[in-house]
Amino acid sequence: MLQLSLDDRALQANLRRLSDRDARTAAVWALNDTADDVLKHVQGRMDQVFDRPTQFTKNAFMVWRAKPSLLEAKVMERPSVGRRHYLKVEEFGGKRGQTGLEALLSSRLGHDGKISAAVPAAGAKLNAYGNWSPSERNQALAAVSRQAPAAAATGGTRRRRRAGYFLPAASSRLSSGIWKRNPDGSIKKVLHFTTAVPEYRQRLGFFDGTEAVSARRLPVHLQRTIAKMVERAASRG
Repeated sequence: MLQLSLDDRALQANLRRLSDRDARTAAVWALNDTADDVLKHVQGRMDQVFDRPTQFTKNAFMVWRAKPSLLEAKVMERPSVGRRHYLKVEEFGGKRGQTGLEALLSSRLGHDGKISAAVPAAGAKLNAYGNWSPSERNQALAAVSRQAPAAAATGGTRRRRRAGYFLPAASSRLSSGIWKRNPDGSIKKVLHFTTAVPEYRQRLGFFDGTEAVSARRLPVHLQRTIAKMVERAASRG
C-alpha cells in the first residue's frame, strides 16, 4: 500500500488567498489525481512483469480517496482481495495456495494422491490471456467427473476411447493429469497434475517507482488545482 498525504499546516501557509475549505478541496483533488497516476503505474508494472495479465489481476488494487476532513489518499488492495490472492505471492514470494480449480479437482476426482497444482499442458487450448480455455476446461471437468474411479483404476479401455477426456489408470504409463483422445485415436495431454507446491520468487515489485511517481506528479496536480480554486474563488467575488 502507498499512502499519500499533505501537511495541513504547510498547505495553509501557502494558500493565504483561499479559505480553509477551498484549500482543502484543492488538496483533495491533487491527492486523488496523484493516486490515480500511481495506480496506473502499478497496472503498467503488471503489463511488464506478467504475460497478458487479466482484468481480474489488474483490478486487484484501488484508490482510497482523500476527502476534506482527511487529506490522505491510498493505493491499496481492494477489500474483496483475500489473504490467499496469488498477487501476494507474486509480490513477496513464497508458496502459493491451491486455486479454485485445483481444490475442485482434488475434491471431485478419484485421483491417487493430492493435487497440489494443475498446469495446462502443451495440448491445452489457451485463451487470449494464456490461461486454459474455459470451454475446454468445462468439457474436460465434466467428462472426468463422470469417469468412475473404478474404471480409472482398473482399466476401462473401451470407455476411455469413447470419452474425449479421461484420467489415465493408476497403472498407466501416461503421466498424471487430464488427457484427450482425438477421433483418430491419438491422445494429447491437456492438464498436468503435480503434488509439488508452486513456489515463487518476488516478482511484481509493487512499490517499485511508486514513490517517484507520487513525488513527481503531486506538485504538478497541486499547482493546477490551486490555480483552479483561486480562479473559482475570484469569480465568486
